[in-house]
Amino acid sequence: MNTTTSSRNAAAVVLADTANPSKVAAPRLLLVDDEANILSSLRRAIHAMPSVLFGGQMIIESFDEPELALERAKVCAFDLVITDYRMPNLDGVAFLQQLIKIQPQIARMILSGYADLQALVAAINRVQISRFVSKPWDDFELGSAVAEALQHRKLLLENQRLADLVRCQQGLLSAHELERQRLEAMYPGITQVKRHADGAIDLEDDDAPDNAL
Repeated sequence: MNTTTSSRNAAAVVLADTANPSKVAAPRLLLVDDEANILSSLRRAIHAMPSVLFGGQMIIESFDEPELALERAKVCAFDLVITDYRMPNLDGVAFLQQLIKIQPQIARMILSGYADLQALVAAINRVQISRFVSKPWDDFELGSAVAEALQHRKLLLENQRLADLVRCQQGLLSAHELERQRLEAMYPGITQVKRHADGAIDLEDDDAPDNAL
């Protein structure tokens, strides 16, 4: 077996592994709103919905500061984000613009009052939101919107997987690159680890102050 054939076979194994239903993790939801009561209401509403609606029991993480949510997104992959539109310092659209640089495959929804409708329509093309949900929301409509967003993301990822399979068969995508993409999607930032010349991992934080403990 030559090197090219071996590489293609290895890539095919990686693709088959990602398609294995037994290895599909529970969906993870990121909630972002500067109002703690809104976050609590969203969590209660979604947890009360049948898990079969989302393909498994939803794992929810919530943040009342978008900056903290962005930091979390650098180390934890999410399937869907629901963010408020009107937030101090960083509005929902600006937040999503930064988030999709970290996790481009995340599904996106915005919470908004009707007064923000015109601004949201203009922002759809900028951050490609799946849906926007009005405040106050209807639990049934919210559940349907979340389920649709997750299903649409699943379809997009499956289409990408099949496209990658074709590229592997054509020798246009290596097993190494495919595995790198898979790991980066599962563990954001893992492929950006800094190493010393001897291969050791650099644990120093360039942004940390000199007097950091």
